[in-house]
Amino acid sequence: MTKANTKEVSILRYIWKMRTLYWMSVPGILYFLVFKYIPLGGSVIAFQDYNIFKGFWGSEWVGLDNYVKMVQYDEFLPILKNTLMIAGFDLLFAFPAPIIIALLLNEVRSMMYKRVLQTVVYMPHFLSWVIISGIALALLSQEHGLINHGLAALGLDRLFFLGEEQYVKGVIVGAGLWRDTGWGTIIYLAAITGINPDLYEAAEMDGANRWRQTTAITLPALLPTITILFLMQIGHFLDFGFERVFVFLNSLNQASGDTLDTYIYRVGLLQQQYSYTTAIGLFKSLVGLILLLLGNTLSKKATGEGLF
Repeated sequence: MTKANTKEVSILRYIWKMRTLYWMSVPGILYFLVFKYIPLGGSVIAFQDYNIFKGFWGSEWVGLDNYVKMVQYDEFLPILKNTLMIAGFDLLFAFPAPIIIALLLNEVRSMMYKRVLQTVVYMPHFLSWVIISGIALALLSQEHGLINHGLAALGLDRLFFLGEEQYVKGVIVGAGLWRDTGWGTIIYLAAITGINPDLYEAAEMDGANRWRQTTAITLPALLPTITILFLMQIGHFLDFGFERVFVFLNSLNQASGDTLDTYIYRVGLLQQQYSYTTAIGLFKSLVGLILLLLGNTLSKKATGEGLF
């Protein structure tokens, strides 16, 4: 038996040995194949004047005309600016929030109190954006909102949070911060529990206080997790989420709150400009890929950690 045949037999034996794990992975593989990879073939309509009756093969090819239209369209650049600003604020405020909450919860010594706090913090993650928008309306409504009642009680003017353009970005980012911070905290708490307790005992014997232990032990141990989650977030930098934004939009704040996802819905589905909005979708994916590759390269040089 040749060396190549011996290697093939060894691989087959390993696959047979791990057959249970491979069978368990089949549903996940099928999910990504059916819902992620096969639909990529439809991206060709970004280079066509797509007609649903003619299909992919019968529609006229127009090359990069849809991308030229995207750049020249008056609404596109302001909406791109909105998307970049909201995503930037979300990265600035929402990304470090779970790290801070996890570090604070790690300092709680009462397990009962800690579990109650964990539950309270991550429960909002299970609420839909429709419910969250209803809660936001109850809190921020100009006439009946709890916050405006408090402002009025202090003798201050009521604010139209959901109707004035300068507030909508903060409302969208704040709602996401409240909903998803607790869920991200679970990941960091799991990483913290994997740290060797002997390191803290040795540091304490050397006279290190809790703050010093956090900066010298906990944060360096969390760095690989932070790096991976950061890279995953910037890879979806322009994919801010349709539901998260759409539920807060109205005719008064749309100019300031409209993002690429809501724009694609409005123009692509309601106005049936399929090719144009597919081109925008590919543009978003390209930007995400570039940011991911750039961030991964910088991360590996700075910290030695990366996705690949």
